[in-house]
Amino acid sequence: MKKKMLAVPLAMAATIGLALVGCSSGAESTGGSGELKIDVPEIPMMQELGDNEKEVNIVAWSGFVEPEWSDRFQEETGCKVNRKIAGTSDEMVQLMRTGNYDLVSASGDASLRLIVGGDVQPLNMDLIPNFGDDIVEGMKGQLYDTLNGQSYGVPIGRGANILQYNTDVVKDAPTSWDVAWEADSPYAGKIIAYDAPIYIADAAVYLMAHEPDLGITNPYALDETQLAAAVDLLKQQNKIIGDYWSDPVAQITAFNGGDVVVGTSWEVLKKLSENPALEGTLPEEGSTGWSDAWMLASESDNPNCAYQWMNYTSAPDVNGAIAMNFGMAPANAAFCETSDEAREHCETFNATDEEYFSKVWFWTTPIEQCIDGRTDATCTNFQQWTDAWMTVKG
Repeated sequence: MKKKMLAVPLAMAATIGLALVGCSSGAESTGGSGELKIDVPEIPMMQELGDNEKEVNIVAWSGFVEPEWSDRFQEETGCKVNRKIAGTSDEMVQLMRTGNYDLVSASGDASLRLIVGGDVQPLNMDLIPNFGDDIVEGMKGQLYDTLNGQSYGVPIGRGANILQYNTDVVKDAPTSWDVAWEADSPYAGKIIAYDAPIYIADAAVYLMAHEPDLGITNPYALDETQLAAAVDLLKQQNKIIGDYWSDPVAQITAFNGGDVVVGTSWEVLKKLSENPALEGTLPEEGSTGWSDAWMLASESDNPNCAYQWMNYTSAPDVNGAIAMNFGMAPANAAFCETSDEAREHCETFNATDEEYFSKVWFWTTPIEQCIDGRTDATCTNFQQWTDAWMTVKG
């Protein structure tokens, strides 16, 4: 999902059967204002810590578990860190279900599957003292990792999917996604889009603003009519697309080579391109985004070391190191005041700007139960999104 040489966290290819009692709508609902109430496996929560085991086995995105901080953790706790890098959310879920791993750095497009599948356990936040007042409010109680008032994830970092453009060609700074979606875009043939079924949500975000009669209030809660409208828009865009991307390196190459001049990106890709002509913005319609959290296996062999890791990596310095290495907004806002470099990083990634992130719809698994609060409709699930995406790409 997001850094130099990093692997992109693609959305899942499986569906989830969830029963929702009620959720609030709006971008804020993906950031904690809505509460998801579902039937989940009853898995006991740890009440107290015991002696540390000798190791902890972690599935993580590239850049999340590095010797710079994992070696110090081992020295301080005696817990050896064994890392397995995963390239997609689907791979993470599969690896966690082997029973060989204690922790995973799950994105919002994998969290629900892990919780509902009984693969991860609820967390006792009292055992994670570094998860405190300095954790940004917008990363607490995420819709997809806090169920029935119970936390299942310790936030790590977040980011928005921004509109990036080449100022050498795009002279007037865009304020809307229309330059990437409308058939008469002056940049037709030079537009780049994200290559995954979850990108359907980006079309839904645009439709929410420009076709309100469709009644879309959450881009991850689409009934069949709304999904069809999103697919029609995606097919329209397909005719003016210059390239699709899932590999960050390929995306940077496309922009730097001039093959594309406008389209979907991450702040870190703009930075890594080292191209002064590239700028980015969060358009007036808002956007989609991603948020990652540590989750603990329900049958972890090393839960004490795992809790120690979650606490250790929630401290300002370590959480900040992960965020800077990966290229995202850190979860612990205290990091932003530790140095001039930290302040610059936090400003670049809008770390403490909740108004900015209130416009971001974090990736969430599409499910049949409508997470926008509707009880008189059936929404489309991720398998339907996957099938629909194949018709867009042809």
